[in-house]
Amino acid sequence: MSLRFGYGLNGFTDHRLADAVAVLADLGYDGVALTLDHAHLDPFAPDLAARTREVAGLLERHGLGVVVETGARYVLDPRRKHEPTLVSDQGRERRIELLERAIRVAADLGAPAVSFWSGIAPAAAGRDELWSRVEAAVSRLLPQADAHGVDLALEPEPGMFVERVADVLELRRRLGAPERLRLTIDVGHLRCTEDADPAACVLGAGDLLANVQIDDMRRGVHEHLPLGDGEVDFPPVLAALAAVEFTGLVAVELPRHSHAAPTLAAASLDFLRDAERAAQDPDRTRRPQEVGR
Repeated sequence: MSLRFGYGLNGFTDHRLADAVAVLADLGYDGVALTLDHAHLDPFAPDLAARTREVAGLLERHGLGVVVETGARYVLDPRRKHEPTLVSDQGRERRIELLERAIRVAADLGAPAVSFWSGIAPAAAGRDELWSRVEAAVSRLLPQADAHGVDLALEPEPGMFVERVADVLELRRRLGAPERLRLTIDVGHLRCTEDADPAACVLGAGDLLANVQIDDMRRGVHEHLPLGDGEVDFPPVLAALAAVEFTGLVAVELPRHSHAAPTLAAASLDFLRDAERAAQDPDRTRRPQEVGR
């Protein structure tokens, strides 16, 4: 087993992109999860293609892989967090445009996947209408994803319309199981919302996995915690990722911890390597040293 560990750059927003990438490369990370936002690569600022080429060169010089994330809080609306979404009553076109840009950016960076989510369901919309909105949006995006050779990795998000892994599978069923529609899992979310334990969820997802975010969490509480501060048992999760032969990045997702990014990045990688060793040794019962304590 040899997993590829990355770090989410939404947890490095107090750093210039070049500095964040250098820190992570020096620590020994294999890649980054790049959120399209004002901090590092603004998807709506001028000369996106040229700026994307610069980022691609930066990552290549440091030997880092990349996956593209689209969960920026205020990139579309400076007053409403995460809005508009794929299920909003108004403005869905703007979210689709962002995802179209993300597909092109991913292709130019050599990223295998764009991660995205559905959004929180408006109170007045029924489930049939919400499914219709998600289906219509993803159906529009799939031909572009296919043309650019990029997977659309839908993330079940606590509190959103597509909240569980089963919801992603339902969308795939409704759309005829398109090859480019795959799955992002956040390991913490699995602990927060799923009935099965996280390792079982990973094994169930199998080769549908296109992107993995990793953080700690507690049952029923959607709060991204440093590894070891919650309830996730990490060695079985990493063993499950190895068992399904996942080759993408397993990227630490701590978007509210930029104030301590270098320290947490170093501790997180030590934790993950320790957990990976524990996953390979059935006689090893010691829990990896906790991060952030």
